Amino acid sequence: MSNYVGSIDLGTTSNRFILFDKKGNIFASAQKEHKQIFPKPGWVEHDPLEIWKNTCSVIKEVMDKPSVSVASIDSIGITNQRETSIVWNRETGKPYYNAIVWQCTRTDDICKNLVSEAGEGFFTQKTGLPVATYFSGPKVKWVFDNIPEVKQDVFSGNVLFGTIETWIIWWLTGGPKNGSHITDVSNASRTMMMNIHSLEWDKDLLETMDIPLSILPDIKPSIDSNTWGVTQKSGPFKGKIPVCGALGDQQAALFGQTCFSKGEAKNTYGTGCFLLMNTGNTPIISRHGLLTTLGYQINNESAVYCLEGSIAIAGALVQWMRDNLGLIKSAAEIEDLAKTVDDNGDVYFVPAFSGLFAPYWRSDARGIIAGLTRFANKGHLARAVLEASAYQTRDIITAMKKDSGVDLTLLKVDGGMVLNELLIQFQSDILNVPLIRPKVIETTALGAAYAAGLATGFWSSIQDLKTNWSEEKRWLPSMPEKKREELYARWGKAIERSFDWI
Repeated sequence: MSNYVGSIDLGTTSNRFILFDKKGNIFASAQKEHKQIFPKPGWVEHDPLEIWKNTCSVIKEVMDKPSVSVASIDSIGITNQRETSIVWNRETGKPYYNAIVWQCTRTDDICKNLVSEAGEGFFTQKTGLPVATYFSGPKVKWVFDNIPEVKQDVFSGNVLFGTIETWIIWWLTGGPKNGSHITDVSNASRTMMMNIHSLEWDKDLLETMDIPLSILPDIKPSIDSNTWGVTQKSGPFKGKIPVCGALGDQQAALFGQTCFSKGEAKNTYGTGCFLLMNTGNTPIISRHGLLTTLGYQINNESAVYCLEGSIAIAGALVQWMRDNLGLIKSAAEIEDLAKTVDDNGDVYFVPAFSGLFAPYWRSDARGIIAGLTRFANKGHLARAVLEASAYQTRDIITAMKKDSGVDLTLLKVDGGMVLNELLIQFQSDILNVPLIRPKVIETTALGAAYAAGLATGFWSSIQDLKTNWSEEKRWLPSMPEKKREELYARWGKAIERSFDWI
């Protein structure tokens, strides 16, 4: 009998493999970082072959444990950094170019031309998305426009496109021989190429971007009892395990947080920061800078939609403090440094390193530190770094209320940054709502495991998942309203000063 479900978590900075037991607890895990490549200002890339190699490495590390065997694993679920795009050759498995990461801004001119030619509304009504460098379609177009070999090979039927989960599923299930070329609805909804109403690739969108349908993966439900294939004996698992669940990382966190009811919301504090609210089986097209996205689909049931607010830089700003400025030696040290001061000293950090995402969508913005005086020190800067995520989250909550008409009464939080209690208390204060952290904060990986385990019957229903969820800690707001609004107004000034840099 199988005791565990495996989750492959393909993040922006690292890959992980985690085994979860029936109660949703972590049994074993391994993690490995991959290189961040910055060829030009605003450009961000990953090496797809390094990502596959590292995925194999973390799987092997877990599988080598004495108590783990192929027979002990029921199924495999995948979760991934979403819009990051790869174009590769079906015969060789070789990428034509590095993976272009979701943070990359190189497609700014392409996006402007798309809006000029077709209009913003043409894309929004079909996809629920604004035209932005964030999404996959313009990245694929850039590859076709700049790598001549791709256009030559497309006629042979050997060119494939996929986001990171598609790339890894293809390798896990056979690769160049007979790998499954699939994606799920949650990831497909982030490409600017899928119609969110029909859940199919849209001919008009593809024609507008000059992208051939032949390169695209088949779109599948997120939780699919018709498995997409099995792992290969020649691969890292050294045996056959069904691969049958996939969710984009933020939808996986929503699933792992068991936000299955309309109006429930979660916020994940990772490399970026992503707040999703379940809006039920009907898409709500945002009028206030949010994204309409697929939350998940269970087999052939009606799809569940979400409103999403996406922040490009959250934990990545802490990494920048560590790696670029050297003010801390580890990410965990940011909290102690911030605690050396009582407040932010009127210092505000707008981390628009690759423009601003929701609700502003300003590719012309760049990062600024505002309010500096000789009084300011590294403690104030550290505090401003943490507070930036909280202020940006409030920007999104404000827009979400306007779109949905729903007042947020509490917020479930997860991701690596939620261990930073100074940040989470400030977030509760600036939102004026309680924040809840679950006992298992690895909700992204857990959501992917839940997807696979539901597909096979390892978990019989979503009620089993709700039973597993439990609260570890709750934060309550304690900041006076006057101070809250004064701080937020100053943040608004800083945001405005980041505009029109490019």
